[in-house]
Amino acid sequence: MTEPDPQAALNPPGQAGERVARAALSRLMEPQDACGLALVQAAGAVDGLRIATGELAFGSDLEQEVTSLLVDSGISAAGAGLAAALRRWAPRIPDLAPERDLATMQRLGGRLMIPGDPMWPEQLADLGLHEPMCLWWRGHELEFPPERRVVALVGSRDSTSYGASVTGDFAYGLGQRGFTVVSGGAYGIDAHAHRGALSGGTNNMPTIAVMAGGVDRYYPSGNEDLLRAVANQGAVIAEVPPGSAPTRYRFLQRNRIIAALAAVTVVVEARWRSGALNTAHHAESIGRAVAAVPGSIHSANSAGCHRLLRDGGAVCVTDVGEIAELAGSSGEGLAGEKETAASDHDGLTLEDLILLDALPVRSTSSVEKLSVVAGLSPESVRAGLGRLGLLGLAVSVSGAWKRSGKRA
Repeated sequence: MTEPDPQAALNPPGQAGERVARAALSRLMEPQDACGLALVQAAGAVDGLRIATGELAFGSDLEQEVTSLLVDSGISAAGAGLAAALRRWAPRIPDLAPERDLATMQRLGGRLMIPGDPMWPEQLADLGLHEPMCLWWRGHELEFPPERRVVALVGSRDSTSYGASVTGDFAYGLGQRGFTVVSGGAYGIDAHAHRGALSGGTNNMPTIAVMAGGVDRYYPSGNEDLLRAVANQGAVIAEVPPGSAPTRYRFLQRNRIIAALAAVTVVVEARWRSGALNTAHHAESIGRAVAAVPGSIHSANSAGCHRLLRDGGAVCVTDVGEIAELAGSSGEGLAGEKETAASDHDGLTLEDLILLDALPVRSTSSVEKLSVVAGLSPESVRAGLGRLGLLGLAVSVSGAWKRSGKRA
């Protein structure tokens, strides 16, 4: 009897082959392995797997294309060639068993999602080369909500009672407005975000947890009941296969997925050096809105939020309505909130008034030019534009700014 070829299981024909190949690649390569992702983009998942496992040789043309993709994405190709990558991947080849991983997910009631599937979150394409190879998905088989209906709530694991209260209120209110709340499933702010969304959610996918390890094990164990509820009512997802450990590196890499899924990332509480700031950085790098909640100047848990606000990288938010506006849903479900006959000038600082006067009405102006005209630093201009935008007094057009049609 002929012995079965274990490599053959990695390369069945057609769409099944694409799915199995991506399942195998997600175990072979670490998340955000730039060379691996470039290889798949250049050669396709099936041939990319064959090259990565040494079954198929590659030529200089392919290596040049991979190098070009890396350079175009701002990644130095020095020391990042295919030959070095093959040596890096080689130790994991004997452990590849994609059919086993897929069977594990089926047993758990989950599935593997790949780009092109109806349920694949299209907003992940904004990550460019760093779009995940696949997503291991445990939860409802529902179409993913569009970017403008998703908000990320992130922050410290050692949250204070203030942070817990604010996060719970925000998540509940966003859920009531039909938003999906995405977070990382960790202790602290993440957990309060998921709980609030589950309580207030009105859509079919009230909340999503993006994990750093495999979705076969709910981590951390203290949140198992919560994450089980998230999977039952929403989704628990990861880019690493079942059985993968949640390493520190993978926590940092999953943050880019949280940021890319949402229209706005809200940092509720964060210390000076916090993983939540890493998520905010990812959001800012792909053009997503970033918001931060102010806290006590005496609280170390709010130092990171104040850092974001001071550096002009985030807009200050204090209620759900402001978050909804940032997400591009201004006016949805907000009737009766903050009704007032006061002028829109009320509450504007002197710098905001100067900036408003500097904004053109018909044409648009860049941050740099506004900085010169208004006599303000670029950081102050960015922060001021965020506030004026929230008030509807300024609008952004292709990265430049002008006054809105609203009378101030």
